[in-house]
Amino acid sequence: MIEQIKNWVDQHTELITSTYHYLHANAEISWKEENTTEYLCQQLQLMDIPFETFNDHTGVIGYWGNSEEGPTVGIRADIDALFQLVDGEWRANHSCGHDAHMTMVLHAISCLKAASFKPKGLIKIIFQPAEESGKGANALIEKGVINDIDYLLGIHVRPVQELRHGQAAPAIYHGSTTLLRGRIRGVQAHGSRPNLGVNVVDSLSAIIQAVNAVRIDPTISASAKVTMVKAGGDNLNIIPDYAEFGIDVRAQQNKAMDELLIQIHHAVYSAGVANGAEVELETLATMVAAESSPVIEEFVKEAIVDALGADALAKPAVTPGGEDFHFYKNAFPHIHAAMVGLGTDLQPGLHHPNMSFNLDSLQNGVKILAISILKILRQSEKTVKQSIPAIEKLL
Repeated sequence: MIEQIKNWVDQHTELITSTYHYLHANAEISWKEENTTEYLCQQLQLMDIPFETFNDHTGVIGYWGNSEEGPTVGIRADIDALFQLVDGEWRANHSCGHDAHMTMVLHAISCLKAASFKPKGLIKIIFQPAEESGKGANALIEKGVINDIDYLLGIHVRPVQELRHGQAAPAIYHGSTTLLRGRIRGVQAHGSRPNLGVNVVDSLSAIIQAVNAVRIDPTISASAKVTMVKAGGDNLNIIPDYAEFGIDVRAQQNKAMDELLIQIHHAVYSAGVANGAEVELETLATMVAAESSPVIEEFVKEAIVDALGADALAKPAVTPGGEDFHFYKNAFPHIHAAMVGLGTDLQPGLHHPNMSFNLDSLQNGVKILAISILKILRQSEKTVKQSIPAIEKLL
């Protein structure tokens, strides 16, 4: 069946590419993916796959097979776009590759259907909203979508600095990310009598220096930096009494993130209030770091070799970027989860408004995902068959 999968993909490159172009041209931002959800429902319906949607947010879950016959394998794609300035126009824009992820997941399933594959188990096709908000995965966790999953697959296009077109990695080890927003309140005064006021710009300066001074174990990749500041108005002769700031925090390990956040909170409050100002700090979004899942990574390694050849197999990609896919395993540690890293020659970078990549890589992703699902379910079926004689012997 592996050759059937590869042949089907090679014969349907135009279909795969046209799906991508449609999704790319119809981008929608987090929690607003109504037309995208409708399109995905239509595609599942055409494949005769039952699905469910949600009455309070976007996204759709497809169901193929029967969980009573084997394990439950989830295959997930994120569906939202960013809102950014593109060639002078603010609009929704798929600059993170979610249009590609949806395309590959859809056609991995349609490929297996065309090959008359009969899953011995349940395949859950998860089209998740709002990854860019950092809250989409947790919304599905709260809905119970992940409760019964044994294996979980995702995929993400990678920048040229990590993987070249024709390469693929069995996992992406994303780091943990936390975005903080702070507010400072002081006292206004005339610029000629600064002693009568509390200058929030002084607090901002002290906070920036304090955050830059935060240190943890240097052998662990981590960073903390102030990335946004707002203070004052148009009049330059007024001591400003209100300011806002943002902090981007990254760590390759979840424990390192915990340590960083403790130090950052202490640094911000200690430095910010030294001149008498009031400071508050809130968490806007957080992403947990990836946790390795060797079992499913082995299946994906085999799938990469079968799909693209031994030379295509790369080591797991390590990146400080965040991805809410990893909330699933964080919530259910028993799940064997892996996000495939797909080489695409993507340039100039993820989230760049004019990001582009080699569309031929879509075919590679479809093959890897389809073959991975095939291997996971066949191995599980084989394990069950091998265990039956032993059980009968005991009886």
